[in-house]
Amino acid sequence: MPVPAQLVPASFSLAAVLCWGTSDFIGGYVSRRVNAFLLTAMAHASGLLLVTVLALANRSTFPSTRSLHWAFIAGLCGGAALAVFYRALAAGRMGLTAPVAAVLSAAIPTAVTIFAEGIPGIVPMVGFVLAGIGILLIARAEDGSSPDGIGLAALSGIGFAGFYLCIKQAGEGSALWVAACSRVGSLVVTVGIVLLGRNLERMPKPAVGLGFLAGCLDVSGSALFVRAIQTGRLDSAVVLTSLYPAVTVLLARIILHEHFTRWKAVGMFAALVAVPMIAGK
Repeated sequence: MPVPAQLVPASFSLAAVLCWGTSDFIGGYVSRRVNAFLLTAMAHASGLLLVTVLALANRSTFPSTRSLHWAFIAGLCGGAALAVFYRALAAGRMGLTAPVAAVLSAAIPTAVTIFAEGIPGIVPMVGFVLAGIGILLIARAEDGSSPDGIGLAALSGIGFAGFYLCIKQAGEGSALWVAACSRVGSLVVTVGIVLLGRNLERMPKPAVGLGFLAGCLDVSGSALFVRAIQTGRLDSAVVLTSLYPAVTVLLARIILHEHFTRWKAVGMFAALVAVPMIAGK
């Protein structure tokens, strides 16, 4: 049964949510045991390898020079942001730091898109508000304290917003090649950070395997996000994909037994209610 046209962008966005949320949990978990910047460089390398092989196997049309330039710049922003984000996840509780990055990364592109293209409609706007409330509730610290890593999470959120805005400018080229080119930019900046900081160290085999998996999931999420913005509005895509902390929080609760409060449950519910409101415009 074919998916209705108006739900296609939302389907890509929600698939990206699963990929990014799982990737961030794995990356944050492994970053507690190895250098976050080295792990990010390795994840970008594995992601670049995967998406390049897929693009070649699919015989995807190579994008224009303009698309490649914007994708590369997006990769520079996203690569630095992901390295900082993994460090934030390792420094603090995943259930608190991940949503902070999501709020900023969604708010900035949404404001820019609404200013440029106009308000998408009353129902989607209510959905945006509900999604924002959901993310904030998921991020809420129960004791009123500011958890470790919150500043780094905010900085990474700004970087992710830059990634969203730049990747939108890449246009209608092949999502696989756009994702691959963005990974080149990400790899350049993360390898530079590793070399300048002399962060080279031997990584245990389990960490290498998990880092490879995180990179493959992350680049898959990026390719899915590119398809989402190619088939729909940027603001809808970023708000929906910024629900990825829900996946990270659930995995942290199930695997790491992090505390899961009623406010987080309310936030999850608000986010779920928001999805059809945003997708069905």
